Amino acid sequence: MEESAESGGGSRRRIDPGSGRRKSAAFPKGRQIEAGARDEIAALLGDRPRDRDLLIEHLHLVQDRYGCLRAAHLQALAAEMRLAMAEVYEVASFYAHFDIVLDDEAAPPPLTVRVCDSLTCALAGGEALLATLPERLGRSVRVVRAPCMGRCDVAPVAEVGHRHVDHADVEGVAGAAAGGDVHAEIPPHIDFDAYAAEGGYALLRECRAGARDAESLIKTLEDSGIRGLGGAGFPSGRKWRFVRQEKGPRLMAVNADEGEPGTFKDRFYLERDPHRFLEGMLVAAWVVEAQAVYIYLRDEYPAVRGILLQAIARVERAGLDGGCRIHLRRGAGAYICGEESAMLESIEGKRGLPRHKPPFPSQVGLFGRPTLIHNVETLFWVRDIVQKGPGWFAGEGRNGRHGLRSFSVSGRVKSPGVKLAPAGITAQELIDEYCGGMADGHRFKAYLPGGASGGILPAGMADIPLDFGTLEQHGCFIGSAAVVVLSDKDDIKGAALNLMRFFEDESCGQCTPCRVGTEKAVKLMSEKHWDGPLLRELSAAMASASICGLGQAAPNPLLCLLKYFPEELT
Repeated sequence: MEESAESGGGSRRRIDPGSGRRKSAAFPKGRQIEAGARDEIAALLGDRPRDRDLLIEHLHLVQDRYGCLRAAHLQALAAEMRLAMAEVYEVASFYAHFDIVLDDEAAPPPLTVRVCDSLTCALAGGEALLATLPERLGRSVRVVRAPCMGRCDVAPVAEVGHRHVDHADVEGVAGAAAGGDVHAEIPPHIDFDAYAAEGGYALLRECRAGARDAESLIKTLEDSGIRGLGGAGFPSGRKWRFVRQEKGPRLMAVNADEGEPGTFKDRFYLERDPHRFLEGMLVAAWVVEAQAVYIYLRDEYPAVRGILLQAIARVERAGLDGGCRIHLRRGAGAYICGEESAMLESIEGKRGLPRHKPPFPSQVGLFGRPTLIHNVETLFWVRDIVQKGPGWFAGEGRNGRHGLRSFSVSGRVKSPGVKLAPAGITAQELIDEYCGGMADGHRFKAYLPGGASGGILPAGMADIPLDFGTLEQHGCFIGSAAVVVLSDKDDIKGAALNLMRFFEDESCGQCTPCRVGTEKAVKLMSEKHWDGPLLRELSAAMASASICGLGQAAPNPLLCLLKYFPEELT
């Protein structure tokens, strides 16, 4: 019998002279699964389901156990889940918190320290930390840049393993690294018993007992005027109605991936009163008759994850889930997954690439089913709105606006934090009445009314009501109500560049206007003198041709500088 090598990279085959047929060699093509890696992955997964949508969850298991994702483990995981290696690799390589180690590469150090380099932390000294920590911590610790961790009120912030260090300095981070406790610290919060003792879950029980009906709850939300508080501002009652009218089975997804730099209100509420959120979530699921709820939580919130795991288990033990399965899914470091359709893709175990619309998620959402999508804060207020009446919420407001807003305020103010204030309050009023004024030695110069993508306005325009629809004429929007305050000691041009670098890093790369546009914008904005006409042309292309809001809104800060801060560009 003779051997013949086929061209084109195929496997070796033998030719049988008697039959003329080619027979496959005794070994298959491609990377072979290492027996040890196969056994390790099988033991790690145990009796967990091997469903396709659990790929990211299983990748987290592997990384948490071994500190990285070795090629052998990825291959074994692919075989265990009956997936192609390409499917596993493309997902693992998409998310920033996964560390892939190929055959000829060294594993990362056993401990990673992430230092936030987003705007508020940069203002508070994050860059100095990044420059100093590597030498101080030594080679046994890896120090990396990280985007906003949702702790802007205690900037600068570092994360040692999964443990956050607030108001971080070199010695504080070094002490945390040397201490060896790298697990998240669970803050004090209202537990199930305390929440129930104050009337918690009474509304949900009334719904399940038939004392409430779905139509009356939808009408209450509509009358209150509450809109989606994650940034889009779509009327919440109308959203419930749209999903409910679709043919079942239906699902629900909760967006707890608040990655917008400057935003931390969802973390604030989840760390303090998680059951109020869970009750609102289950009431909404009951109204639209969702069979299951998927909570998508950003990986930067490990303490919240610990709280929710305990809270959900307690709700299930009390029988309050009503047969509606609650899934807690863990993100992996991708800002784009805050976009609702990218979040759905991630929940399904895929790369977080935004979908084209229509169809909208209320029609074809998670796993192809009609899906109700809400952010955390919107659901947090459901119980209060229903029990206190729609007038309680609608009766708040200033300057002709209605409702309440949770403002995440950071930057150069005396008292940063989450400020529950009337919708329509101005930035100047917010600073003076809720934040104790400007920090000592700082004079109000500019502010971001809606986080990184909401634009930048000068202090002379701090009398504009902050609400949906009030800022768009000025090239800005309120979004998730993240207000970052800048002073006369800050470089506004440098702030805009910081924001654009964030968008460049976080672009999913699916569409050319965003992928290339953010990169080109960073290069142009890094020049001493900005080419205004070219930047405007580039911004127009990004805003009109990008698939999702990331690319569409990324130019807002630079356009605001060109319009309102010409003196900064000379």
